Amino acid sequence: MKEHHCRVCGLYIEDKPWGENGRCPTYEICSCCGVEFGNEDYTIESTKEYRKQWIKKGCQWFNSKKKPENWNLEKQMLNIPAEYK
Repeated sequence: MKEHHCRVCGLYIEDKPWGENGRCPTYEICSCCGVEFGNEDYTIESTKEYRKQWIKKGCQWFNSKKKPENWNLEKQMLNIPAEYK
C-alpha cells in the first residue's frame, strides 16, 4: 500500500501522508527525511529535488530517535511510489 509511504524516502507512515484520497496532504513531517507532506513533495519534480538534496546531505534522519537499529535505506527506498522515483 504505497499511499502509506513517504514519496521522498519510502518510510512507512502510519497515517496516510496524503490523506484517504491521496490528494489532501497532512502537512506532517516525515521522521526520516524531514519532508513536510504537501510542501516539498507537492509535485513529482519537487519530490525528486528534495530527495536529491537529502541524499546529497547524507540521508540524515530528521528525528534520529525514531531511526530503527537495522535501518536499510536501499530497502526502504523500494517503497517510494513508482511515479515519484
